[in-house]
Amino acid sequence: MVTEVTKGVKVTVEVEYQSQYSSPSQHHYVFTYQVTIENNSAKTLQLVRRKWLINDAAYPIRTVEGEGVVGRQPILEPGQKHQYMSGCNLRSGIGKMHGTYEMEQLMDGRVISVQIPAFKMIVPFKLN
Repeated sequence: MVTEVTKGVKVTVEVEYQSQYSSPSQHHYVFTYQVTIENNSAKTLQLVRRKWLINDAAYPIRTVEGEGVVGRQPILEPGQKHQYMSGCNLRSGIGKMHGTYEMEQLMDGRVISVQIPAFKMIVPFKLN
């Protein structure tokens, strides 16, 4: 589990390898990750965009960006949390992800950039 706080917004990520959906002989390794976003600021925020950078050990960096997360643009009042689950496939079985959320302060429309901490994705048998 990794955590990072930006401007009062705490982002925590937990990652897990999904062997039942992976096919090592086909160079297909699936990971899921659970993200918890906690608004510890004094402002109401809406997550409007995301940008991920995916590093797959021996392959070019991929960028994934778009509106919201898993089809939603959650609004978080001060003290509220939003949690979601998503996934990523790697070809090498070793990689990492990190990125940013753009969050709009609903009171004044100001957009802040919130860091998503870097987390590693490593197939357990690759560590032996």
